[in-house]
Amino acid sequence: MVTMSDVAKLSGVSKMTVSNVINGRAGVSDQVRRRVMEAVRQSGYRVNVSARTLRSGRTGVIGLAVPEIDRPYFGRLAAHVIEQAREHGFHVAIEQTGAVAHREIDAIDHSYTLHFDGLILSAVGVDPQDTRLASGDYPIVMLGEQDFGAKFDHVAMPNEEGTKAATAHLIDRGCRRIAIVTGNTLDGVNVVTRRYQGYLAALTERGLAPDPALLFTAEGMSLDSGRDAAHRLVDSGQEVDGVVAVSDTVAQGVLRGLADRGVRVPEDVRLIGYDDISESAYMVPSLSTVAPDHRWMAAKAVELVTARLQDPSRPAREHTAPFELMIRESTR
Repeated sequence: MVTMSDVAKLSGVSKMTVSNVINGRAGVSDQVRRRVMEAVRQSGYRVNVSARTLRSGRTGVIGLAVPEIDRPYFGRLAAHVIEQAREHGFHVAIEQTGAVAHREIDAIDHSYTLHFDGLILSAVGVDPQDTRLASGDYPIVMLGEQDFGAKFDHVAMPNEEGTKAATAHLIDRGCRRIAIVTGNTLDGVNVVTRRYQGYLAALTERGLAPDPALLFTAEGMSLDSGRDAAHRLVDSGQEVDGVVAVSDTVAQGVLRGLADRGVRVPEDVRLIGYDDISESAYMVPSLSTVAPDHRWMAAKAVELVTARLQDPSRPAREHTAPFELMIRESTR
């Protein structure tokens, strides 16, 4: 059986260096890392995960469960989590839940049975009162809008604050008839309701009466649904000089839909989104948007997993990500 010592001899480094490379720890140069991994491949060395788990009580893997990995926001989040986890010596296993409650519960169960060291779960469908959500010492960090009280560590998006700032920005640009294109789940606590509340709060604070006729839903919050909502907005005959979109993906669809009807952005209507996905800066016009600190969220989630591993009895904590407005051509 090939041992770690054999790999160390073959690559000309210490056994500790081999361990650092295999476990993804920082502090090893790229040149040395490549040399060690080449020695691993040549020797056929395999980590005895079961033995390591028995010795340390850890697998070196944390789970990340998100609704959809092919959405720009979740893809970006996953990349940041992987980057931050690597700095703490963890690998990341990713699972899609489809934002369905039973799959989110399954993700928790799988993280137990597969002996992950912890789980970061973007919780959308599950009810915080679900009895299957047993809190305890196992590190679970919840992402998203649900309120889990003091049961779990929680990293939240600045949904209300960010959308309030986005709406206020349009008002500062002179907009007075501001529509919102959002999802169709306006009940309960979710990203749609929280961002809608931020929109309403900005209007009220600035002395503008919310008009239900300026609410347009985009089912599925996709490019197609954003485009369809923009068609309905223009066809309604409502006077509109600004649009707040629930996400940048929806905003992209809105921009296309307005163009279909001959409405120019920003000359006729100003448009702002939320998420600051990478495509936003390259649209024509480039999209103004709310930019939550995605890297901060990933770092905080991994930090909370690590903290609970070190102190399982510590009280659960809640954190809200900082944000900034990215002002681009669509609102100028």
